Amino acid sequence: MTSALDTLRGTFGGEIVEPGAAGYEAAARTLLVAGSPTVVLRPDNVEGVQAGVRYAAAEGLALAVRGGGHSFPGFGTNDGGVVIDLGNLTAVELVDKEQHVVRIGGGALWGQVAATLATHGLAISSGDTKSVGVGGLTLSGGIGWKVRKYGLALDSLVAAEVVTASGDVVRADATENAELFWALRGGGGNFGIVTAFFFQAHPTTDVFFGRITFPAAELDGVLRGWADYLRTAPDELTSIAIFANPFAGGPNAPLEIHVAYDGDDAAAAARALDPIRQLGTVLDDEVALTPYAEVLVDGMVPPPGFRVLTRGAFVDRESVGDVLGILAEVGSAERSPLISVRSVGGAVARVDAGATAYAHRSAELMIVLTTAGPAPVVDAAEPGLNAIWDRLEPHTSGLYANFLASASAADVAAVYPAATYERLAAVKREYDPGNLFAGNHNVKP
Repeated sequence: MTSALDTLRGTFGGEIVEPGAAGYEAAARTLLVAGSPTVVLRPDNVEGVQAGVRYAAAEGLALAVRGGGHSFPGFGTNDGGVVIDLGNLTAVELVDKEQHVVRIGGGALWGQVAATLATHGLAISSGDTKSVGVGGLTLSGGIGWKVRKYGLALDSLVAAEVVTASGDVVRADATENAELFWALRGGGGNFGIVTAFFFQAHPTTDVFFGRITFPAAELDGVLRGWADYLRTAPDELTSIAIFANPFAGGPNAPLEIHVAYDGDDAAAAARALDPIRQLGTVLDDEVALTPYAEVLVDGMVPPPGFRVLTRGAFVDRESVGDVLGILAEVGSAERSPLISVRSVGGAVARVDAGATAYAHRSAELMIVLTTAGPAPVVDAAEPGLNAIWDRLEPHTSGLYANFLASASAADVAAVYPAATYERLAAVKREYDPGNLFAGNHNVKP
């Protein structure tokens, strides 16, 4: 291995970080997981990515790919293997002004993308955090503040430049390597390293963004009314309900309805938002016209020993009442986890279920329960969280890959229905038959 690494040093275009080197510990860890890879490679170009892939394959080493480093299970690092960090591939370039096609490097972060596109009056439906990587979010979905109007991040993807397990560079789009293109839109990092994404952006204005808060005592009624209203609300409105925040009073914390109305017409925004304001006693209303790039928040930087445990799932329309009833009861009790309920539907639901590998088009809501803190605190809370989930699980369907806390076979089966999984496995057999790209919610070839 040393000889092979010495050879790589002579040709690699980029930075090679080994144990003991300055910056190794930071390079070896993701947001929540500290790894100990044999080497971290930071290529400066696609040729460097190719060299890194071929090195890992030739040496039989586990390979991890790091974009933003936000995956809860720590997919962007490993122990004893190779990490390819795409942090030097971050260029954002408008390549077709008429069609608003944007080329984005595989290591770019969404905050950078949103800020750059804002100078052109453009945006891409993405997540809600600046420090999240374009790659990880897009390849598994992309649910954010424009999701009901413009769909998932992956719905705006028109092509990708991919380094495969053989070290070759291929283009994937609707006509060239079309099955790979299908698989990339929802199948995660199973099929190669995307070194460049091509998105069709859309013209954007400022948006009406903020939160409307209600008393905890009105949780059940307001939450149900909110979910009912989102069924008929204009697609310009995307919303998230957050309650039982342990840092704001737990069961006494107000219900926060976070909203983003995609447009700068004050009268239209008022028509869309007033039905929410009328659901209960408004304690605070912080909705204001905001540049879209500024609605994305800074990601947390957890202290050492901090742990995050999540449970999440999708909810179809027929189960909304049962799920919200359970969540309102749980959120009113002591030691409740933090609960968030995201509205989806809209543009997401209008894409054919088989058009991409993202398999949850019919879902009306996505729920996430979170317990966070020092490891002993989270460990103590885990049985209670599991008990809550036992009540919810019969009324939910599927998992969102970007919010997975683990990547067990059961998790993967919930992310991908059987027919989707079989189609993904066929693509995997073609482009990665040896399962080099296994550091993810893995689809086996």
